[in-house]
Amino acid sequence: MRCAPSVRNAVWARSCTWSTPSRRRQRSSPTTGLGPLVRLGDLARSSFTYEPRGHTLDGPLPDGFHHLQVERRLGSGDEVYAQAAEALMTYAPQRGIGLRPIATAPRAAVGVDLLSRLGVAPVPCRVVWVVEESHRTGFGYGTLEGHVESGEEGFLIERRGDDVYAVVRAYSRPAWRVARLAGPLLWVGQQVAAQGYLRALQRAARRRA
Repeated sequence: MRCAPSVRNAVWARSCTWSTPSRRRQRSSPTTGLGPLVRLGDLARSSFTYEPRGHTLDGPLPDGFHHLQVERRLGSGDEVYAQAAEALMTYAPQRGIGLRPIATAPRAAVGVDLLSRLGVAPVPCRVVWVVEESHRTGFGYGTLEGHVESGEEGFLIERRGDDVYAVVRAYSRPAWRVARLAGPLLWVGQQVAAQGYLRALQRAARRRA
């Protein structure tokens, strides 16, 4: 599914209907709310773990969260923009840092669930907004039950004149006790991941241009 080019695409994720999981899959960890062997289909019954949602598109980023915003120039011209946008919408940033995401659709769209892993920890998210316009393309996803953090991350490819930029914005706070104990190390890791997203998009733009 691909949303039409409009800011109106920045709408909140709708719930999905799935078959009832088996009793064994319903057993969950008291720490995460999800079982140790989380499957993509399990996410349909998972809820978001934060409010407000959607602020990584146009902001401002809400109070009470750690904020992050990084960007990188990818090049210039129509081809760089088109190829970087396509790479973004098909999860190249996540693959680029080794998350190996699996998703309920091959392309980002509102309501799509993604499941990755950070070591043994599940990284479950759901797409909350999508925008595809002549000057910007991207999506944002929010954390679901079981994620080590609580918050939202947004990814954009932007045209600024003839130049093309990749932008990552996020607001989050720890969800697990172990994450709270990690303190500043958690934010260092988030910054490293964000820079990895940008490098992955730059590689994709250069390879395809």
